[in-house]
Amino acid sequence: MNASLSSRHAFRGSVLHFLSDPGEGGAPHACEFFEDGLMLVENGLVVALGYYSELYPTLPAGTPLTDYNGKLIMPGFIDTHIHYPQTDVIASPGTQLLDWLERYTFPAERRFDDIGHATEVAEFFVDELLRNGTTTALVFGTVHRQSIDAFFTVAAQRNLRMVAGKVLMDRNCPEFLRDTPDSGFADSAALIERWHGQGRLGYAITPRFAITSSEAQLARAGELAQAYPNVHIHSHLAENTAEVAWVAELFPDSRSYLDVYDHYGLLRERAVYAHCVHLDEADRRRMADSGATAAFCPTSNLFLGSGLFDLAGSRDAGMRVGLATDVGGGTSFNMLQTLGESYKVAQLRGYTLSPLLAFYMITLGNAIALGLDSHIGNFAAGKEADFVVLDPASTPLIARRMESAATLAERLFILMMLGDDRAIAATYIRGKSEYHRNQQVISNA
Repeated sequence: MNASLSSRHAFRGSVLHFLSDPGEGGAPHACEFFEDGLMLVENGLVVALGYYSELYPTLPAGTPLTDYNGKLIMPGFIDTHIHYPQTDVIASPGTQLLDWLERYTFPAERRFDDIGHATEVAEFFVDELLRNGTTTALVFGTVHRQSIDAFFTVAAQRNLRMVAGKVLMDRNCPEFLRDTPDSGFADSAALIERWHGQGRLGYAITPRFAITSSEAQLARAGELAQAYPNVHIHSHLAENTAEVAWVAELFPDSRSYLDVYDHYGLLRERAVYAHCVHLDEADRRRMADSGATAAFCPTSNLFLGSGLFDLAGSRDAGMRVGLATDVGGGTSFNMLQTLGESYKVAQLRGYTLSPLLAFYMITLGNAIALGLDSHIGNFAAGKEADFVVLDPASTPLIARRMESAATLAERLFILMMLGDDRAIAATYIRGKSEYHRNQQVISNA
């Protein structure tokens, strides 16, 4: 086989991707669905997409074809907020946020001063993402510079599109996890210079949250944001009522928790704030005007009793909203399970999350939220071919329920309510299989 054919590969199955936000009603032109579809990938990029009957006859002779008959091919899932160092504290019993951090998270993060430990956890973490169909994530490290060196090294070896950052934290935390305003600035700048834009990697300036950064450190973070306008900003905001009250005590001159970050120049495009449960109307307007993103973390908010995110109010305000697992406060790496919990949270707020909107959120919607939609998020020609293959017969219950599903929306709803890691048949990165539950048969076209 010549070099051009060896880099070309076709995939057959039901194919779904989104072109725009379908809204609550499921706008008919917001997505493309090919019941029997074919996607052609070359050099890791999507080059053609359409119905199998139309596209198959045009394939060059000898093009390898992987047939996922009966399965659903979608763009890889994107997670807008997750902590890789908290992999080993997921499902740790605690009370609410601040106690949980002290009891479990901070002791676990102490071990990341050892790059060997950080590398081993990063490898497991990435494996777990891929096993659950997640191909891109915005990732917290620890205060240790080597935690990010380890994560980016592992991500680069897998050719993953990932964004991550070293935590900035100089007060109200254990001494063994503190940096300083100057050391945090220097370490972050060095990591940006080394990793940002290398391959598919991006950097995020990462103050943990306002409680654990002094005014001097937040000011230095703002200097970083000004010096490096193309990097992300990643932190937490208004997750828990006790946290919100503490921020008000620490920053009495700020109108709100959000205003603290805004004051230091940390509110802009590519700024992602996890949770945003306890925002008022003025905060939502400011988030919308700035182009910042709120990362909705339903399993974490429920597990820690933080509150119910107002998805309807946030969308009505024009805010960008991403969906996230927030492992290890979150209780699953799986975005299908995360969708199921987001549906329940929305129901408790009097809002019904449609399945089309839900799957848009974890693909193109999250790509837009992270400012990465020129690279990933759908199967437009030229996009990177990161995708997941979903099995609608992955469990006996799902298979039985699918028999009576009359529409695409109903099939998606079944997957988001009943699906888990077993529904992930395969995960592909740049057109190459990085995870599969069972060996697939490849034939020549």
